[in-house]
Amino acid sequence: MKAEVFKLVRRLLRETHGAEIAEAAAVLPLMFMILLGIFWFGQAFSIYGAITRAAQEGVRAGSVPQCATCGTPMTYNAYATAAQAAVNNALVASKLDPAQIPSMTPSLTPCPGIVTLCGAGQACVQVPVKLLDAGQGSGRDCGISVSFQYPFKFWLPFTSVNNQQILLTASASAKMEAN
Repeated sequence: MKAEVFKLVRRLLRETHGAEIAEAAAVLPLMFMILLGIFWFGQAFSIYGAITRAAQEGVRAGSVPQCATCGTPMTYNAYATAAQAAVNNALVASKLDPAQIPSMTPSLTPCPGIVTLCGAGQACVQVPVKLLDAGQGSGRDCGISVSFQYPFKFWLPFTSVNNQQILLTASASAKMEAN
């Protein structure tokens, strides 16, 4: 009887039928998590690219000379408003909701007569601000700055980042063009 049991156990240990199913059951959940991670990090990267382009569009639109009527230059408020509109248009074109932008505090050193538009649902636009010269390390030119954050929520079950909201930050600045 004992010999028969040992023979049966040896035969079962040599059998490989069903091993593929067991290996697939062990590997497929891990592969699925990796694919989900790639997807959600790709989504975050795509949104980061869209908000960076929106900040650049805002700076570009706000740095060019504006005029209300021919020959009448506009105030800094008009530059900031043009930058805000460009940011909102770029976000909408990227299928992102500008109303999701949380309010933030301006971060650059202002020049005299600064206009700051910051608040919930809009990018933080400062004009004019002191721009740092890369080689000098001091404020040499006045320009425009656009910065904002956009929320992104990961969905990656069974991980520490599941349903975690992060704020992706975008900022751009440029020298104001002369009238």
